[in-house]
Order: sequence, then C-alpha cells, then structure tokens
Amino acid sequence: MVAANTADDEIRGTAQDDAPVPLSVLDLVTVGSGRTATQALRTSVDIARLAERRGYHRHWVAEHHSMPGVASSSPAVILAHLAAHTERIRLGSGGVMLPNHAPLVIAEQFGTLEALAPGRIDLGLGRAPGTDGATAAALRRTEGLAEGADDFPQQLAELTRFLDDDFPQGHPYARIHAVPGPVQATSPGGVQSPARPPIWLLGSSGFSARLAGMLGLPFAFAHHFSARHTVPALELYRDSFRPSGVLDAPYALIGVAALASDDAGEARRQVMTGALSMLRLRTGRPGLIPTPEEAEAYRFSPMEREFVDGWLANVVHGTADEVRSGLDDLRKRTGADELMITSNAHGADARVRSYELIADAHGMPKPA
Repeated sequence: MVAANTADDEIRGTAQDDAPVPLSVLDLVTVGSGRTATQALRTSVDIARLAERRGYHRHWVAEHHSMPGVASSSPAVILAHLAAHTERIRLGSGGVMLPNHAPLVIAEQFGTLEALAPGRIDLGLGRAPGTDGATAAALRRTEGLAEGADDFPQQLAELTRFLDDDFPQGHPYARIHAVPGPVQATSPGGVQSPARPPIWLLGSSGFSARLAGMLGLPFAFAHHFSARHTVPALELYRDSFRPSGVLDAPYALIGVAALASDDAGEARRQVMTGALSMLRLRTGRPGLIPTPEEAEAYRFSPMEREFVDGWLANVVHGTADEVRSGLDDLRKRTGADELMITSNAHGADARVRSYELIADAHGMPKPA
C-alpha cells in the first residue's frame, strides 16, 4: 500500500481543537436563468481563484446529472480545468458517485488529475446516484439503484487497490494497472510519484459515516441538505473510528449552505432563488436557478411555503458578521473540523461577493 501521503499529513495537521476552523468551497457549477453553462464554468474558475487568494482550504465539485441548473456532471473534467487556473488550493470531488462508474475509470481519472496537480487532489466518494432513478439506470446500465449502493464497500476496496496498485497475486485484476499510477515506478527507469489522491467518504446518513470510521478515512457530511442527521452521523463516525495509515484521529468536514451580502435583506433575496430551485427539484420540476425577481413573484402554496421555510432554516445567510456567527455556532454544535461552504444564488456576482465577505469576516488574509 502507498504510504500516507502529504495530503493525509495535511489533514492530521489541521484537526486540532485549538486551531482555526478551515473554510472550504463546495461548487455545484449552478446555471442561472438567462445564463449558459459556459458562464457557469467561468464563474467556477473565478471562485476557485478567489478561494485560493483568500486562503480557503479546498475547492470541491459535486457530481450531478440531468439537472438543467447544475453543470457539474463531469467532476474530473472540471477539476482539470480548475487545476490549470490555480496553483496552490486543494481541488477535489464532493463527490464522485462511485456506483455510477467503474473503479478503474475513477482511478485513471484521478491519477491523471494527481499528475496534473501533484499533492492538490482529493477524491471524495459518494454512494448516491446524484440524480433520479431513471438517469441512474442510464448511467449504470441497470434497472435499479440498490445493486450499486449495496456493493459500495466492495467497489471502494477495488478502487483503493487500483489507486495503490496492490491487488494480491492470483486476483483477476492483479495484472491490470491504473495509469498514471504506482506501476510506473516499478517499470524500468520509473520514478515513484510522491502521492496519490486521498480518499474521503461522503454521506447524508449513517452508512458512510460508519464505513469511514471503520476504515479510518476522513468523512464529509452533507449538512446542507440533511441537517437533522448531521450530529447523529458525526457521532457515529467518531464512535466507529479506528486509527489507520491515513488518520490517527477522526476528521469530519460538513457541507454548509451559506450566503453573505452587504445587506441582510439582499442576502435573503438571493437565497430565495436557491430555495425555489430546490422546491422545483424536489417536486419533479428541475430547471435553471431562477432570478431573484422570479422568486419574489412566485406564489407559494401553504405546503410549498412550509418546505421553503424548513429549507431556509438550514441556510446561514445575512450580513458577513451574521454569517460568521452562524458558522461559528454550527461548528460548536457539531464539532466539525472543517466547514465547506456552498453559496447557491442566481448570479455570479452574488456568489463571488459572498465568499469574499465570509473571508473578510473570518479574518482570512488579503493578497498584498
């Protein structure tokens, strides 16, 4: 097995109770009404560059499919593009949905990303489809979701062996190698790559929390859409944790929906666009992210209003100081080692400004 790499050492170094909580970015590459995927991808570059300048810890991209308002169906492609436009910030998947792909393909893709941006790549893995059942069937060429989810531990073990190039002798895949990867170091004239992408497990319930703990892997929880399960899942992760060659102690990151604005009313106006978009998605009407004007004009039924109010209760929004206070409270309540912020709004300017304001409120350094 490949020795613990610099990325794993970096995780160990930040998981300290007395250290400032690292802030990171979760990017859904959202596409607003009246805008194109090209514009959304350019905004992702802008946000990644801003995050790097201001000292955000990492920038992850999430895999979604068949959603007009989310242009992140190919995380590896987007990450390669972001790697070409940044120099230091960690980049990764939040996550790649493992059951949608052959483990060898993921190992090849992220081995390539590691070669493009050495020491900067994270491989976050989820077991959900990142879409509806029909689209998942089209991706997986199967009729249901259960098979991929049930096989997740086996798929994870296979992917890990491809990344480490350590299938035992006699295994059907023992002579198959993920390239770029460790096999190149054992070839004549080969040089060992200093690292391979660290694996994170993602989840919105207890399954991946327990598995991450048992394997001694870092864990990322989707608080932004499963808030009521956050504390129980993190407790399960910590209770299940076994030290490994990757981590000596648990390391938990949570995804948080947050948006800051210079004016609290404007922040509310912006987050309503994301709330309406989520309402439409949950009721089988996915579309582009609506404009603030469209969200203001929408007439919510009582049931829809109840859904939106519940959704907004878990979105930290307001002025920069209000958002900082909300994030600090969440950190204390969950004990998370890192907060990964997703700022979903219609326009690029609002999202970019939000990350800038949050950095200011947390005292993150400004470039000279």
